[in-house]
Amino acid sequence: MKTFKIVPLSRAYAQKIKSNMVDDFNNPVVEQLATGLGPCRVSLKPFEKGVDNRLLFKHSPFDIENAYNQPGPVFINKADVEEYSDVHRFPPEIKANRKSFPLTLIGYNTKQMMVLTENVGDKDVDELIIKIFNKNPDVNYLHARNAQACCFICKIERILQ
Repeated sequence: MKTFKIVPLSRAYAQKIKSNMVDDFNNPVVEQLATGLGPCRVSLKPFEKGVDNRLLFKHSPFDIENAYNQPGPVFINKADVEEYSDVHRFPPEIKANRKSFPLTLIGYNTKQMMVLTENVGDKDVDELIIKIFNKNPDVNYLHARNAQACCFICKIERILQ
């Protein structure tokens, strides 16, 4: 039984950013050679340092303007990449590298109000997502964020049975 779905940034959104080279806040997009692992918010794969060209821009993963609307920096690959497609499990390359990708899961209700935060630490992120959704009916969706940098990685939607 599938209980969640990973939602990366879409290829269409990435194409809009690449075409305009301006983010949704009217800031210029910065192109740079990867100095860190990222990950790319479309493919949800780590960047290859010194090889991949990435684009940095400000992004808000929220629909409603309110106090919890946390825009911040994200990276996408400059090259055209496929959207993450194994959507019923957390991206394995991020999950496997806890040192480079320390994770926090933040839960929001249907009104986009923060109702839960949980550091993943040494826990299995897939199991933790299932546990959160099972024990917290008020959590409509989660954001996975880097626990150190606080930047948005992906959205995790509850699948209603």
